[in-house]
Amino acid sequence: MNASRRSECRPGRRAYPAVSSLLPILAACAGLIAAGTAAGQSAAPAGKEAKGEAKAAKGKRVLFDGKTLDGWKKADFHGTGEVLVQGGRIVLTTGTPMTGVTTTRTDLPKVDYELTYEAMRTAGEDFFAAATFPVGDSYITLVNGGWGGHVTGLSSLDGMDASENETTRTIKYENNTWYRFRVRVTREMIRCWVGDREVAAIKYAERHVGTRVETRASQPLGFAAWKSGGAIRAVEVRPLSPEEIAATDKIEE
Repeated sequence: MNASRRSECRPGRRAYPAVSSLLPILAACAGLIAAGTAAGQSAAPAGKEAKGEAKAAKGKRVLFDGKTLDGWKKADFHGTGEVLVQGGRIVLTTGTPMTGVTTTRTDLPKVDYELTYEAMRTAGEDFFAAATFPVGDSYITLVNGGWGGHVTGLSSLDGMDASENETTRTIKYENNTWYRFRVRVTREMIRCWVGDREVAAIKYAERHVGTRVETRASQPLGFAAWKSGGAIRAVEVRPLSPEEIAATDKIEE
């Protein structure tokens, strides 16, 4: 509000003007105050939402840029095939028996995170992107299509492989078809999905969590293919919100 407007709203020394003559001025002042209040109210939620979006974007980490192997190295498996980047994919060529890739990053979370990736078997009939990932101070592997192509599950729990424990699932994977995988790890739970299907929900606090000796070169986070060719893309990790942690820890009875 400018100086001249303020002087009109304030009575002078000589005489009080008629109330009727002040009404337009008072209405204008009230309008300006109301407009300022409304603007402040509408700006607050927008600012809060923008901060939330910025925080979420900052928390997500893209682990594969689609162009290079920056942040990755070929896993030190015996009889390994080649690891290449082609067409926006990490390509694992068929090994004898295994080919893999492992992250070189040291800033990845160990709990309260979600890992997502897409994978495709390009040749063979066994697992093509078995993902090894942190679970607190240990690691575990989500096998996709092991034991001749039909077993999906976690290796290992209490020393039992994916083919032996309660996470054993039968999923038929078609070659040259992309599948989306999602893993959540909290301080209490490991949960895994293939597409929209949940394949594992394990409360692990009192369990022995570990990897088979064959996949330890994938630690702390990596992918491996057994006598098969595989391709991986869209590898991302992000922290879970408190609400997501609570939802992940809850198991429907």
